[in-house]
Amino acid sequence: MRLVDLHWLPAMPSAAADLRALSRAGAPALADLRPLAAARLDFVQTATLDRLLARALATPDRHLRPLRIALLGSSTLAHLEPALRVAGFRRGLALSVHRGGYGQYRQDLETPSPALAAFAPDTVLLALDAAHLAAGADPGLDAAAARALAARSVDSLIRCWRRARALWGAQVIQQTALASAAVPLLGANEPRLPGAPAALLAAINALLPDAAASEGVDLLALDAAAARDGLFAWHDPALWHRAKQEVSPAAAPAYGELAARLLAARAGLSAKCLVLDLDNTLWGGVIGDDGLEGIRLGQGSAEGEAFAAFQSYARDLSRRGVILAVVSKNDEAAALAPFDHHPDMVLRRADIACFVANWNDKPGNLRMVADRLNIGLDALAFADDNPFERALVRRELPMVAVPELPDDPALYARAIADSGCFEAVAITEDDRARTAAYRADAARAALRETETDLDGYLESLGMVLRWRRFDRTGLPRIVQLINKTNQFNLRTRRYSDAEAEALIADNASLALQLRLSDRFGDNGVIGVVIGKRADDALFLDTWLMSCRVLGRGVERATLNLLASEAGRMGAGALVGEYRPTPRNAMVRGHYAGLGFAQAGAEDDGAETWRRDLAGFVPFATSIAIEEARP
Repeated sequence: MRLVDLHWLPAMPSAAADLRALSRAGAPALADLRPLAAARLDFVQTATLDRLLARALATPDRHLRPLRIALLGSSTLAHLEPALRVAGFRRGLALSVHRGGYGQYRQDLETPSPALAAFAPDTVLLALDAAHLAAGADPGLDAAAARALAARSVDSLIRCWRRARALWGAQVIQQTALASAAVPLLGANEPRLPGAPAALLAAINALLPDAAASEGVDLLALDAAAARDGLFAWHDPALWHRAKQEVSPAAAPAYGELAARLLAARAGLSAKCLVLDLDNTLWGGVIGDDGLEGIRLGQGSAEGEAFAAFQSYARDLSRRGVILAVVSKNDEAAALAPFDHHPDMVLRRADIACFVANWNDKPGNLRMVADRLNIGLDALAFADDNPFERALVRRELPMVAVPELPDDPALYARAIADSGCFEAVAITEDDRARTAAYRADAARAALRETETDLDGYLESLGMVLRWRRFDRTGLPRIVQLINKTNQFNLRTRRYSDAEAEALIADNASLALQLRLSDRFGDNGVIGVVIGKRADDALFLDTWLMSCRVLGRGVERATLNLLASEAGRMGAGALVGEYRPTPRNAMVRGHYAGLGFAQAGAEDDGAETWRRDLAGFVPFATSIAIEEARP
């Protein structure tokens, strides 16, 4: 994971083709450009999108905040402009950029050109290269002389900052020195040679935070990015000598991101609320199936420690003023149990300003969070391990920030941090008290139901439900699902290995394992159905599914498959039974929703349902059904 790779943005394999098509189509609509701006683009693609953006913004858009930025520096900066504008667009800004003359930043500030004076920037970004800042470095200087030289360099910058404010009242962003670009003369002990370029640049960077804080200047931390990603991810010495580009073109999109998130923070456009999924996001496993003792969290495993570390990061965000909320597909009681009772849970119920656990779709629940907290949807950032849910939210609620989370939970916190969703330029006591205030507001807010039309999105996924009968290859996963799944499980009937294996050769039974794949990949075995002949019907002894695929129409597709196979077996009806348990309330209305008629009820709450197959019309779904061949 490297900042320069924009790893927190989703990859878009079709980006190049989409950009070519839009380039041929004339003036594009901003709506067509937003998904591209929110994707992981390289330098060339960013430049192409910038040209398209210029066409689209020929007519100003009232949904974008206009901002004028002057890019002034000591080296070649032209290659950074497209990245600035695209990153600004990604964060709700319509940036106009004036680039000063090569190496003319002092002249631009002392005697602005007519063009710069007319431009009247809102923000001045001072991008001074390391070679320029290290001018005067001399390995022969002693420590006192080197400190004095560093202080004079910072004083010179302060004069530039004050001049920009005097001319235009502009906010100033100062790029920190790329100290690692200076070749060390002493190696690991470079600080012992205080007059050397690398040591001098490090001293300048050490003085900048206090100077910038006292002057109200924001720092673009180029040195920190290079330290994390590696110097050569950001800087190419050959390009420096050929074109005086301190920041490599390949790193330009990341540079634009660093600047745009500062601009967005100053404009009040950073996210305010981190909305967290629960299962496999705050802990490993599914609380409704695994129970409190079965989830992976805390000491005892690397994975459990990684989830606890992510919770610690979220808690610390809360302490600096970020609101925390939860949106989870779960029964509320099960979802709350770890917060109240798990000994290794870092986050507690009091840390969460708004807690939503139900079986509704995530976009609708995010609307509910925004409504309860009385904040805009664009103030939300959503963290979910499930790529389906992330893509759904991006599609339905493009104003919500949705960082890509990697497969390894040890990297979750880094992904959120690198996304810059919560970039801030100052922290107040009100910020630190924000979670408690919003929790109180949420308690007063009225619940509002919101629905989202998912049909178009589901159709675009290219979902395929592949089924096959029980076999020995799939038996371990089949038995695991049968004995682990608690929530979407109509009867919660458990099977031993031997009992499940016996169904392989039982021609009077229908024992199916179901896999679901889509454009995000293969979800693996997500369902098990066991049917047994009973008189003229096929009795559904077991019907269970993974909660990860809820809301995609898999239930209807499965019924279509069952009706077809039951008819092939000569059954004239399907009979299902719901037996309530403390964890499967979510499927109480399952059969009624699929058109079954109730055929009986028992005192313990068990219900029998029947659907005759004569004249059965398959449900329309977005899922293709295929038999998987060995």
